[in-house]
Amino acid sequence: MQDAEKPSFLAADHVSFTVDDLEPAVSFYCDVFGASELFRMGPLDAADLPRDAEGRDWTEAHIGVPGACISLVMLRLTDNLNLQLIAYSKPDDRRIERPRHCDAGGHHLGLKVDDVEKASRYLAAHGCEVQEIIAIEDGPLAGKKNLYLRDPFGNAIEIVD
Repeated sequence: MQDAEKPSFLAADHVSFTVDDLEPAVSFYCDVFGASELFRMGPLDAADLPRDAEGRDWTEAHIGVPGACISLVMLRLTDNLNLQLIAYSKPDDRRIERPRHCDAGGHHLGLKVDDVEKASRYLAAHGCEVQEIIAIEDGPLAGKKNLYLRDPFGNAIEIVD
């Protein structure tokens, strides 16, 4: 292992969800969560960008997906977190299945709210697939509530109080 100086990790900047269709996802997060759009990029098509010195296209060299075409929108989701929504129109062999929580690569976005039960009703009314609320009675989180859900695009979210 090379001896390399450790950088200073300063703060979280963003999380990213890949979505099938960018505009409905942007509208959902802006309308339902109150996010605001910061900027847009794309479409960025690897076929239109120069290759690097090793012959790799831009998307292979920079994001590990050869032959991709991407568009993205960065949203301010909360005061301390941005949400990047990204859509790929290429490569043709991309998968659309979302990992389950138990699958390798499974993940979720955790958001804190003032009332988990109110959030459950609100998000269900706006097309989210909500699970049952977890009411924690004992241990270091006694009195807390959590809720797992999927947004209308299949992305996993946890709501906590």
